[in-house]
Order: sequence, then structure tokens, then C-alpha cells
Amino acid sequence: MVKRTLLLVASVLALALGVAACGGGDDETTGSTAATEEKASAATEENVVAVAQQTPDLSTLVKAVSAAGLVETLEEPGPYTVFAPTNKAFEALGGTLDTLLEPQNKAELAEILTYHVVPGELTSSELSDGQKLKTVQGDTLEVRIAGGEVTVNGAKVATPDVEASNGVVHVIDEVLIPPQG
Repeated sequence: MVKRTLLLVASVLALALGVAACGGGDDETTGSTAATEEKASAATEENVVAVAQQTPDLSTLVKAVSAAGLVETLEEPGPYTVFAPTNKAFEALGGTLDTLLEPQNKAELAEILTYHVVPGELTSSELSDGQKLKTVQGDTLEVRIAGGEVTVNGAKVATPDVEASNGVVHVIDEVLIPPQG
């Protein structure tokens, strides 16, 4: 089960990297509308994997997606909605992440990472409080919206709506673990 959770997390991180790349928080032109539109336009030409690869804060997710053998899947047309955990979110897993990245745990990692992916493209404006989202992994995620803050299974959406050619990425602050049983 831990392997599946890590796989899902890796997928989400890959997407988060894409979102972070588009967000450009460390870019001096972040406040510029023209710069923001240019980044959004560039993002839509790249798939979710490419977007994640261009986002330094999603490097762990990219590594996990690769270890789980999900790169080709996430490069397909989709569309996908990816809840991408940041590097810091993966760090919170401690040694569990290292274990999940081992070749013999590929299936478990894939299960975790696919728990971060929902078929179809759902922007933040299409999410609603109490909404249940069926993941590629098979279980559901629950959306909560309170005080303008969106969470998915308790993980805060830090950067919403990072566009990609095959979907949308929402960067989150935790790795989501599928329910056991």
C-alpha cells in the first residue's frame, strides 16, 4: 500500500513541478501580466510531465514518476487533473520515500502516484466543497473549500491551475496516501 501511495505522490509531484515552473515565484517579472500570460501560453504547449520537469520544486515527483514507470502514461493526451506534491511534501515522508523508490516497490509507488491523478481536466473554478473525485488509482479524493482555501484530502492547494497541453496541475503541500483495505 505504501508503494502505491508513493507512486501516486510521484505522479503528483511531476505535475507540481510543471505547475511551479509556470508559477515562476522566483521570477522577477512575476507581477507582470504579460509575463504571466507568456508563461501560461508556454505551459499549454507542454504536457504535465514536461511542466513538472521544468519546476524545481517538483523534482522529487518527477523522480518518483520515472521510478514508477508512469512517464509515458502522463505524456498521453489525457486530459488529466494532477494534484502534485512539492519536494517538501515528499521530504515529510522521511525514509518511506527511499523505500518506495526501490525497484521492488514500483507497483506500490505507482498506486500512490495514480491516487494523485483524476481523469479529465478540472480547474479550481470547477471544484466545489464536498466534491468527490475518483482517481486513476480507483479510490476517491474529497475537495474542501473554506475561507478561499482549497484542500484535497486535507492537503492544501498551494498553486492551482497550472495548465499543460494534456490537463491541469494543482500543486499541493502533502503527499496523498490511498486508504488501506
